Amino acid sequence: MRKLLTGAILAATLLIVFIIAVAWAPDRPVDALKARWAPPPSVFVPLQGMSVHLRDEGAADDPLPILLLHGTSASLHTWDGWVEALAPARRVIRVDLPAFGLTGPFPHDDYDVSLYVDFVIALLDSLDIPRVVIGGNSFGGQLAWETALSAPERVAALILVDAVGYPFEPESIPIAFRVALNPRLQPLVNYFLPRRMVEASVHDVYGDPALVTDSLVDRYYELSLREGNRRALAVRLAQTVPSASSAERIATITQPTLILWGGRDRLIPLQYGRQFAEDIEGSRLVVFDGLGHVCHEEDPQATVAEVLEFLAGAGS
Repeated sequence: MRKLLTGAILAATLLIVFIIAVAWAPDRPVDALKARWAPPPSVFVPLQGMSVHLRDEGAADDPLPILLLHGTSASLHTWDGWVEALAPARRVIRVDLPAFGLTGPFPHDDYDVSLYVDFVIALLDSLDIPRVVIGGNSFGGQLAWETALSAPERVAALILVDAVGYPFEPESIPIAFRVALNPRLQPLVNYFLPRRMVEASVHDVYGDPALVTDSLVDRYYELSLREGNRRALAVRLAQTVPSASSAERIATITQPTLILWGGRDRLIPLQYGRQFAEDIEGSRLVVFDGLGHVCHEEDPQATVAEVLEFLAGAGS
């Protein structure tokens, strides 16, 4: 009996050691991540008590720049393909939103959407930009249309990519989000984060998981380890749930609007893209049948082609 007990204790100890070896992932200081994820043209600007990571590229004399806002747990790198196509003729600004990327958390624990809108306006003010076209994916899409309603004089047109807007029923939720929303598991995530969990989450938002590369997973994984980001994710997810009353405001959007949606989006299914198109007068919905929730990242060439056509047609 004693031998069995000793063997069980040894097995349990080895399992714990294995789990720690595989999944132990404490926060990383932002300076340790900059070399890989913030080479030029990245800059860091002081704003609202944070050092905000952004890239400002393209035609400096563009009278109507384009601002691109990423979604939950993403970063400004998600727009690489679009910037390559847009920057030769347009000024393109992209930013790591508070709680994500190298910008990291707000200096408080309030992640209400209104404070993100204030952040966007403060960013435009700091760059001396009076008016922009805003494109956004997922939560970044919600922030785009919320900014357009809160400060219509600052937003000339909208590009909504699989955007948050309506209370929605996901077909599948990435495992990283499910863990972050679990109050019992969330404290553990601050110290343990299996890379395979991040990989599975990225697979979940792609229409074709075969397109997910090791370098792509590295990016999502390493930037999630930026000090404070994991705790901020849990707080933000709990605070920024779309409501029916907020969704009612979508029908009051007057800016020219392009809506792009992945037909294989299992987080915010296509029916919600159709709802945006129905509610925003004069908007245009383009569906990419084989793509998922981050269709701009999964196939930047096909999606940005629609953006270029929209900008030309809207005179933006």
